[in-house]
Amino acid sequence: MNIIITALFGLESLVKEDLLSAGYKKENITVTDGVVTLDVADNNWAQDVAAVNMWVRRGERVFFEAGTFRAETFDEFFEGTAKICWNDLIPKDYCFIVNGFSRKSKLFGISACQSLSKKAIVKSLLASRGLPEGSSVNEDPKAGTIKIQFGIVEDQVRFMIDTSGDGLHKRGYRPLTHEAPIKETLAAGMISLSHYRPFDIEALVDPFCGSGTILIEAALLALNVAPGINRHFSYENIPYIGKKAYDLAREEALSLKNTDPIDDIFFFGSDIDPKAVTNARQNAVNAGVSSFIRFDVADAKDRTIEHLNKLTGFDRHLIITNPPYGNRLLTQEEADRIYKMIGYNYLTKNGLCKKGVRLSVITPDDSFERANRAKADKRVKLYNGNTKCQLNNYFRLDKNV
Repeated sequence: MNIIITALFGLESLVKEDLLSAGYKKENITVTDGVVTLDVADNNWAQDVAAVNMWVRRGERVFFEAGTFRAETFDEFFEGTAKICWNDLIPKDYCFIVNGFSRKSKLFGISACQSLSKKAIVKSLLASRGLPEGSSVNEDPKAGTIKIQFGIVEDQVRFMIDTSGDGLHKRGYRPLTHEAPIKETLAAGMISLSHYRPFDIEALVDPFCGSGTILIEAALLALNVAPGINRHFSYENIPYIGKKAYDLAREEALSLKNTDPIDDIFFFGSDIDPKAVTNARQNAVNAGVSSFIRFDVADAKDRTIEHLNKLTGFDRHLIITNPPYGNRLLTQEEADRIYKMIGYNYLTKNGLCKKGVRLSVITPDDSFERANRAKADKRVKLYNGNTKCQLNNYFRLDKNV
């Protein structure tokens, strides 16, 4: 049985890390663009579905594979779809919805493929259930719904069943959001890509914290809190996976988290908007990490190194942030002024880090580098929603200052 996890481009390797941390072997994990596939044993796959949904921190959605085949024509697509044993996958009276995509394939008419796949699935169900061809399949929304997705890549068709429901970025702690909040999955990815080491010698600081997502995700990671521990998943309503699998996965997750109080605060967030800070504090409460994070109302320009040393009690800081973008909340000129302010606070004129600071900042493309005329030490291409972005990591110390 194959479990498929979709991921934002640039985060696939981190999804693999999530699976390795959950105890899966690297030889059972395959990484491709936007997709990570986990090969699991047939006799325990339902519990694996529950575990993957519970523990994958940087993935977007979890599916299991229903069938694969090659198709270059609509006839081949229809026949291949009909051969899948849908009666084992769609419980009686359940509704089913089909969506899909196509890349680099001869079949690219998605609406036509959706219509054909629906007809082929009905044909398969009628045959399996001993019903006459041409009759209809009963679909009752009250019984439940199975969400089916096909992907056609280089003429290879893969059908999958969605087990997540809401995307994995919906952790359950953030009903309150600030303007243009960053996805939880992307925030978790940024933390790892900045090479943050929890409870080490540096404090983690976000001077544009908004709804607090980056710091909350960092705390959840540091405390080994499973990202899915405060939510439910659609597989719970699929009879052959079910609620028992969820209960077992959540029971294990509760036993592994470590939220014992500590003496020091390692996570510090601030925002100029008092409402954003209020929301961030409540979100941290919802996530169960409020005692580990300090949120304040403050202007980011005042979060200088000298101020941070006094505020945090640390002499080393990782600044990781998602400042407002041009064309999103600000004009490009306004965004550039913010980028230059960040650079002034934490980088020298040579484009290197000031003493005691590392900097990770995500912006559209290379706009931060251009505004500061400072090439990042390491760049990672990412997507924030539909915006193509770049995570700019600065870690080299300017020894001449």
